[in-house]
Parts: sequence; C-alpha cells; structure tokens
Amino acid sequence: MEKNLLTAKQVQELLHVDRTTIYRMLKDGRLTGIKVGERWRFSEQEVDGLLSGASHLDDESLPISADALPLHCMQPVQDVFAEIAEVGAVTANVNGRPLTRISNSCDFCKLIMGSEDGRQACIESWRKLAQSGNQTPDFINCHAGLQYARARIEVGGELIAILVAGQFYVNSPEPEEETERLQALAKKYHIDLELLTRAAEQISVLDARKVPQISGWLERVAHTFEQISSERASLKYRLDQISVISNVKLDSA
Repeated sequence: MEKNLLTAKQVQELLHVDRTTIYRMLKDGRLTGIKVGERWRFSEQEVDGLLSGASHLDDESLPISADALPLHCMQPVQDVFAEIAEVGAVTANVNGRPLTRISNSCDFCKLIMGSEDGRQACIESWRKLAQSGNQTPDFINCHAGLQYARARIEVGGELIAILVAGQFYVNSPEPEEETERLQALAKKYHIDLELLTRAAEQISVLDARKVPQISGWLERVAHTFEQISSERASLKYRLDQISVISNVKLDSA
C-alpha cells in the first residue's frame, strides 16, 4: 500500500464507524477515495481532517437538491416581487411541481388551477420550462393563452428549481378569438364559462416595454434564491460534518 493511503478497514477503525457508513460518506461527498484495483483507498490527510473538523471540499461538491431551498424565506420575497411586477409568480421543482404557493395569482388562473386537469396542464407547462435550454427568461404563451417565463435556480452548477412569472397579456386579445379560447378552456377543464369570462376581463395587460424589465427582476430574484440556497446547503453540510465528528468522539470516549 502506498504511503498516506488508508484501506476502508483502517478508516473504519479511525472514525469508529461501520463499513456501510464509509461507503455512504463516499457516495454523498463527505469522503473521497481512489480505486486501486478493486479496492478503495483513502487519503490519510483527509481522514485526519475529518477527525479534526476540517474539510477540503468546496461548495460545488456539496450534494444539492430542492431540499436546499429555504422556502419559508423565499415565499415573502416571491410575494413582494409578484406585487411590484404585477404578475403571478411561483417556484417549482425541475418536474414542474410547485414548491411555493402562487403569489399574486389572478382569478382566471385560480379557476384554471382549481380544476385537476387544469392544474396538471400548468405543471406540465412548468416542467417544459424547466427542461428548456434557454439560460435567460423568454416570455411565451402558456397553455391557457397568458404570457409567462422562467428563471433558472442553480446551486453548485446544478438546476434545482425554477422561478416562474406570468399571468398577463402584452396586448389585449381579439374579442372573437378570446371568446373561442374561453369556450374551449371552459369545456376542457369543466369550468363555468360565465365565471371564466368575468375572470378573463380582469387579466392585466402590461406595456410591452415593461416585459424586459420583468425579465431582469425575475433573474435577480432567482439569483438571490441561488445565493441563499447555496449558503444554506453549505451550512447544512458543515453541521452534518460536526454531527459525524461528534459521534466519532462519543464512540471513542
């Protein structure tokens, strides 16, 4: 065996953990190793670092998921953004599932979302937005005919969620086309046509010149969410390390 490389058994003895824990630490990034033939070898220096509470891992190597999002902090920020921008907004995971409640939702979208089929159509639209390769927000028509766009929320280079904004018109729809669209939506999602028509009359018509401004705000809010999430993930990782080290010290006492 090379100098400064430890076997899995040696690491077990030093950290006072079982073999399963060693490989779990290897998988989630708390421990790194190299393969020599069919066996893992581990840096003595890194194991010493775990014992002393140090770590060479940076934030980009942290295991990240949507769980890293501090939704209780994000919701009020999202609410304020939606009110100032005069749009509806929601944060969704990469599968389009909403992680927050919808901020500043219009009555029209509430009726659509109140239908199970309509809600699933919205989720599918958000899923497609998450899968889009565009890095910047581009406003397009949603399945119900309103404008919306998304900004990516990435932590450690990985997409973990999207911030969606929309629920408005850029131009007032043509009356005849609007009537046909509302009739089709009411039938498809089993919504009372009169209620849907009244709600559609209240949809905001935003000046087209404001759309680029909203896109900029959308990206800035998403970037803020990225920073908060990255700091939270980093803190959680360090707390997990402290917990491992504490257990090691208790086991060895």
